[in-house]
Amino acid sequence: MSRKKLQIPLFFLVLCFFPVATFGGEDAEVIVRASIDYYRGRASESTVEMTIHRPAWKRTLTLKGWTKGMKESLFTIIAPPKDEGNATLKRGTEMWTFNPKVNRTIKIPPSMMSQSWMGSDFSNNDLAKSDSILEDYTHHLLGYEAHEGKRVFVVESLPRPAAPVVWGKQVLRIREDHILLAEEFYDEDFRLVKSLTGTRIEIIGGKLFPTVWRMEKADAPGEYTQLRYLDLSFPEDLPDSLFTLSSLKTLGR
Repeated sequence: MSRKKLQIPLFFLVLCFFPVATFGGEDAEVIVRASIDYYRGRASESTVEMTIHRPAWKRTLTLKGWTKGMKESLFTIIAPPKDEGNATLKRGTEMWTFNPKVNRTIKIPPSMMSQSWMGSDFSNNDLAKSDSILEDYTHHLLGYEAHEGKRVFVVESLPRPAAPVVWGKQVLRIREDHILLAEEFYDEDFRLVKSLTGTRIEIIGGKLFPTVWRMEKADAPGEYTQLRYLDLSFPEDLPDSLFTLSSLKTLGR
């Protein structure tokens, strides 16, 4: 399709450590960076229920996830039993999957990065390019909205020239306390492709955070993937040995 690569701040499986600060002059890049810092930070450990919903059926998985900074993450399915042990490792922009049934590790090639991640409405690239919005886009403040008595910044993110991304633009809604409420993804003709929305804002792991996230495609009503956080913590650090191919296989067995 496009010469560009997909990204999404995953936000959705990856969280924060840094304390809340003010936005000062309301610079759009500062707003976006502060939100990403709030969600990701040093390290996180989470348990997430993922429901893939289609008009005729739905499928629910439970995943355990670990993240370290912006570059490393590891996810493994812990339920249901038939899917248990399937795991994904991300280091930088590289990804591997492990299938315990055939005891095989596969490095995801570029040709497969746009494919669905674990059968959901997220793609492999949604994980692999989680920091791309900071590196590959410029940000502009479009205006303001309100949510639960707080100001919401509406930010338009446009790709830098020759940046290796798919989206023609993204539009983010970020609350003044750094909470990402929504993100919209547009193609190169500025047509909406899909959107990510966070709801049920609660304190979890000591942070105020949307505990439910939903990814929906614009052209497929009734189809979506929902993530619901069951548990979340923010350790000071996680060992580098956790984010290795050896660990990927060990967790999958």
